[in-house]
Amino acid sequence: MTNREYALLAGKVLSDKKGQDIVIIDIQEKATFADYFVLCSGTSERQIQTLTDEIEDQFAKEGITARSIEGKHGSGWILIDFGDIIVNLFTRETRERYSIEKIWGDCKFIEMEE
Repeated sequence: MTNREYALLAGKVLSDKKGQDIVIIDIQEKATFADYFVLCSGTSERQIQTLTDEIEDQFAKEGITARSIEGKHGSGWILIDFGDIIVNLFTRETRERYSIEKIWGDCKFIEMEE
């Protein structure tokens, strides 16, 4: 699979677990540390943890393990670093506060395939 396909897989996994407002950003032309950001909102801290567990499990089935997971329970933001794919899981409030989409707004946004 390509990195793009893994980013799309992450989006699908999150969607299947009822993640909201999923956005995939191609940052290859603007960053050297990763190729894609996958952003997703959860309705609660508990759902964010469920989304974290599910994305880890599904990527492990593909033979990919997280390099690191940042964010404490209750922080409203968990970042999962899979190398070229970085998954950011937020509460709505935290996502609005940090406005990641605006910061990377000059990059390509990828539509998830239905």
